Amino acid sequence: MQELTVPLNHVLFVSTLLFTIGMLGLMIRRNIIFILMSLEVMLNASALAFIAAGAHWGQPDGQVIFLLILSVAAAEVAVGLGLVLQIQKRFKTLDMDNANRMRG
Repeated sequence: MQELTVPLNHVLFVSTLLFTIGMLGLMIRRNIIFILMSLEVMLNASALAFIAAGAHWGQPDGQVIFLLILSVAAAEVAVGLGLVLQIQKRFKTLDMDNANRMRG
């Protein structure tokens, strides 16, 4: 049975595309839920790049960095959910522009 390998350039292109989509979502959308989702997409894109590079060079460093990125993403989700709940409770909106205008 033949082994199926994907070229490093293709994986890095997909990773760059995902990171760009996340960056656009971060800059364009003002809803805090979409901002957090865009950050998650960007973290996953960087994790994909590290995994691909580690597999290409045969080193486990990419997988170690992936575990670090995974733990950072989990912490970001936990803190982000707490912020979303507090912003919704206090300002009755998840739009960051409206919440920013309602200050004192």
